[in-house]
Amino acid sequence: MYKTISRVFLSIILIVCSSYKIEENPEKGKVLIDLIMQGLNMSHFDPAVINDEFSKSVYDEYLKRLDFNKKFFSSEDINQLKKYEQDIDEQLNGGIYVFFDLSIELLNNRIDESQAYYKEILSKPFDFSIDEEIELSGKKLEYASNGTLKERWRKSLKFQTLSRLYDQTVIQEEAKEKNDTTIEIKTFEVLEQESREKILKRHDEWFDRMAKLELSDRRSTYLNTISNAFDPHTSYFAPRAKENFDISMSGRLEGIGASLQQKGPYIKVARIVPGSACWKQGDLEADDIILKVAQGDEEPVDIVDMRLDDAVKLIRGPKGTEVRLTVKKIDETVKVIPIVRDIVILEEIYAKSAVLVDSVNNIENIGYIKLPKFYIDLNKSGGQSCSQDIRLALGKLKQEGINGIILDLRNNGGGSLADVVKIAGLFIEDGPIVQVKSRFGAPQVLKDKDKDIVYDGPLVVMVNSFSASASEIMAAAMQDYQRGIVIGSKSTFGKGTVQRFFNLDNFLKGDAEHIKPLGTVKLTTQKFYRINGGATQLKGVESDIVLPDRYSFIETGEKEYESAMTWDEIVPLEYDVLSKYKNRIEMAQRNSLKRVQSDSTFILIKENADRLKIRREQTIHSLNFEEYKRAQKEIKNEAKKFKNLRRELNGFGVKSLKLDLSELKTDTAKSARINAWHDNIRKDKYVYEAVSVIKDLM
Repeated sequence: MYKTISRVFLSIILIVCSSYKIEENPEKGKVLIDLIMQGLNMSHFDPAVINDEFSKSVYDEYLKRLDFNKKFFSSEDINQLKKYEQDIDEQLNGGIYVFFDLSIELLNNRIDESQAYYKEILSKPFDFSIDEEIELSGKKLEYASNGTLKERWRKSLKFQTLSRLYDQTVIQEEAKEKNDTTIEIKTFEVLEQESREKILKRHDEWFDRMAKLELSDRRSTYLNTISNAFDPHTSYFAPRAKENFDISMSGRLEGIGASLQQKGPYIKVARIVPGSACWKQGDLEADDIILKVAQGDEEPVDIVDMRLDDAVKLIRGPKGTEVRLTVKKIDETVKVIPIVRDIVILEEIYAKSAVLVDSVNNIENIGYIKLPKFYIDLNKSGGQSCSQDIRLALGKLKQEGINGIILDLRNNGGGSLADVVKIAGLFIEDGPIVQVKSRFGAPQVLKDKDKDIVYDGPLVVMVNSFSASASEIMAAAMQDYQRGIVIGSKSTFGKGTVQRFFNLDNFLKGDAEHIKPLGTVKLTTQKFYRINGGATQLKGVESDIVLPDRYSFIETGEKEYESAMTWDEIVPLEYDVLSKYKNRIEMAQRNSLKRVQSDSTFILIKENADRLKIRREQTIHSLNFEEYKRAQKEIKNEAKKFKNLRRELNGFGVKSLKLDLSELKTDTAKSARINAWHDNIRKDKYVYEAVSVIKDLM
């Protein structure tokens, strides 16, 4: 199947390249745009229609990426660019860059102008006693006119100075309270001047980085915007960007272990890698915004407005060294997180199991399996795989006389498709698990053909909004068969597509060294469908029992992307719904709803989710110091109420499996990790509720 796709793409590229007479030395830009467009139109699962509507979507997104906070382009500039709003499609078909060239010409002019603005504005003290406000949402702002653009810069620089000034005054106040004489107490005026100097330094560095950008860097932004218009997972990678793909896209940052995304001027944490340094430290979370990076106790470096690859260079480092990240949480609080760089502990991505007991509600021997990732070792024959490990864990748990199984797929971003099919097969006799459809031809049905059922008792599958891809396939299969009950966030991530990479250099023939390297295209070639016919794309898997969490009222996952591929459905397969648990599932839903609605912790979690939604929507901030100070204290005091949502639950016990005890006695390092894991489970209200759901299914 994959070879067929590769041949299709290869034939397209060869046709396109044959139209170029390489010996005539065509411009690299034209070659790039033609290759990318031809490849996407012919090989993408659902290619976009290249028309005026497509042109407008590229136009809007490209301008966001160039000027997210609308501080560079004026309304007059936009009027010049707007005449091409519906012409980009024609330019793409013609392999020309008229709109792009004009945008860069205007941007470069504005960069020179803005450099003079910020230097002049930051040369004088700000008056923070004046009552004025700033809108921080680029989406809500209109483009400023030529005459008011400088004023937008003034407010932006004033806010940045105010934010830093407030932080410095807090440090001094805390030092006074603690009688800490290592902190020098300075006047407000001195702190204000130092804060302006820091913001000036940040902007000097930012503009210096922009000055070093080459035309190819800007062109990459444009070409990637075009690719993303097909869907958010289809991308063009310039050669340097492809080198950083494992960092920016796969979730593997050497040193701390996080998946990062560029979101406007900010670097956002998309996912935490299980077993990594930041995973072990525990404070860094998905959706955190990284504001500053410091090497140990050195002066932090502001990374707002920094390119992702430049920020990564600061975050990476040798094993054993400390990096301190200043992050803004989704509730607007700011926290410094120290992380000691380390390699990923592979054991932490492997399945772990335990036995749970709730002595308060007389629930005993519930099996718990945590699967952080659908892993498989392809480097050696018979290498470790999650399907083998889950089978072994189920065998051990059955020997413990367990009364039910909780399979925890929260924050599991996916992995091996073959293994998820095998794992689903451990809980049913046989039958289809998932449909995988390419652009052409009938869907491929992946089945469990083994009639052996390893475990047929009560089953709960735990998910959240960061459970994606293979996790969604597993949850959907158990839900469709009514084999188990899915509990957690309102829905999972909603990533139901498959991508492949194509190195454009590999498809050039003849003497093409003068235009290499061209970069790489990653495009969506397949889509997952449930056995009931519905896609997992966009909608994800909706939980049978919805438990409130901090993201309950915030849009996360695939829904965040404007160009996300739509949900659809195909012909459902024939499969036997298991009637054994149907009535019990309905009862479990009713009982869980009653417990959650009356539980003080879940009530607080829902209240916190409401608060976070309100905070996220509040994008207007005061530029008056005292008012800003009052607002920051209010945010901090609000957060205190929800600080201890995770605390040890009365009567909730966690035990290692008897067959694992002998190994733990001889491996003290592993024993310490398991004990820490058990402590974490004892504070997990969601696992605690899952245990009660199992009881309802018994």
